Amino acid sequence: MIEAPASRRLLVVDPCDDCHRLLPGLRAIGWDVDSCSLDNALDRPCDVGLLRLQPFHLERPEAVKELISRSGAEWIAVLNQEVLRLQNVGDFVCEWFFDFHTLPFDVSRVQVTLGRAFGMARLRGQGTVHIEQPEHELLGDSKSIRELRKLLSKLAPTESPVLIRGESGTGKELVARTLHRQSQRHSKPFIAINCGAIPEQLIQSELFGHEKGAFTGAHQRKIGRIEAANGGTLFLDEVGDLPLELQANLLRFLQEKHIERVGGSQPIPVDVRVLAATHVDLEAAIAKQRFREDLYYRLNVLQVVTAPLRERNGDLAMLANHFSHFYSHETGRRPRSFSEDALIAMGNHDWPGNVRELANRVRRGLVLAEGRQIEARDLGLISHQGVATPMSTLEDYKLRAERQALCDVLNRHSDNLSIAAKVLGISRPTFYRLLHKHQIR
Repeated sequence: MIEAPASRRLLVVDPCDDCHRLLPGLRAIGWDVDSCSLDNALDRPCDVGLLRLQPFHLERPEAVKELISRSGAEWIAVLNQEVLRLQNVGDFVCEWFFDFHTLPFDVSRVQVTLGRAFGMARLRGQGTVHIEQPEHELLGDSKSIRELRKLLSKLAPTESPVLIRGESGTGKELVARTLHRQSQRHSKPFIAINCGAIPEQLIQSELFGHEKGAFTGAHQRKIGRIEAANGGTLFLDEVGDLPLELQANLLRFLQEKHIERVGGSQPIPVDVRVLAATHVDLEAAIAKQRFREDLYYRLNVLQVVTAPLRERNGDLAMLANHFSHFYSHETGRRPRSFSEDALIAMGNHDWPGNVRELANRVRRGLVLAEGRQIEARDLGLISHQGVATPMSTLEDYKLRAERQALCDVLNRHSDNLSIAAKVLGISRPTFYRLLHKHQIR
């Protein structure tokens, strides 16, 4: 059975008279053509779009940028002589459109350009995963991320404390937010505090609050982070940086379920689920008496370990494309794909800063990119063009394995080639032929 060719969907936005005259011919050669106003364009799926660019689009470009960013299609600008004379029209078209056509149309050229745009749209669709998920969702399809999501779905409904461990930038706060969002406390506050970012003299007040007049400058009562999280989740990021005195106070709260504000004497009951995160080796900190062992066991009832980016095989390109879309709104530039050289450079990078580093590099790349793709230099990574070894073919791997096997067996049985051949499971003539083939001996 012959499979029907895929439909080629063309959307014409704010069509002019010339556009309307063009459409019957495009339908005749197989295009599925639709037209609408700019206000309704996001609701009309397409592979390729024609947009009649007008002066007011350049004065207020946000709607055009949003359409092109969110549609996933390739767009062609249609310009008349008036628009061509406008300042900055060239920069705008080059930044946001696949190509452009001036009026009146050259029909044969339009057909060629539409075909090229359709091919590019298909390629982009195969290589891009556009993720319509909450910002705090854990993204990726590697084994480690799938297992992490499965584990969190088991831990989230419980009330037990969870200790989240992993390198900086691996998404420990995202894990905490996911646990909160999937818990029965999801409608209550999620309060995060970075224990390493608050000055030591202020952290007591930040955690527990203070009463008016408790110290110089305490002009009114302040509710602390723990009390503010009542009914919800308290996330203690970098808990390993807590001073020992505060560790004792936190332990008392975990045991007794109430706090006292600084300068107060009235116990205040607080119901929170405590999640803690650290990149510090807490066991080593306990041995050096920098972290209380009893607090460690209070926090480490359940444990989650986040994987570094270098171990998340297959997630790198997906995450890079996600950040390209995410930061395109902030930078005011069209989401860009990544060149082959950029993908090679990203694959060879160790990512010591993990996902946070990847997000920042993609953000930088969007700003610096001059072409339609982000290059390795835009990411601040070493380009491998001209020096990168192309990935070996399967035959190359087989040849290397074959040669290695011959070398290994000769190292053990060089004095008896018959035994060497038998160990490899081949005949002696075949063994000699392989030695000659690989120029061994």
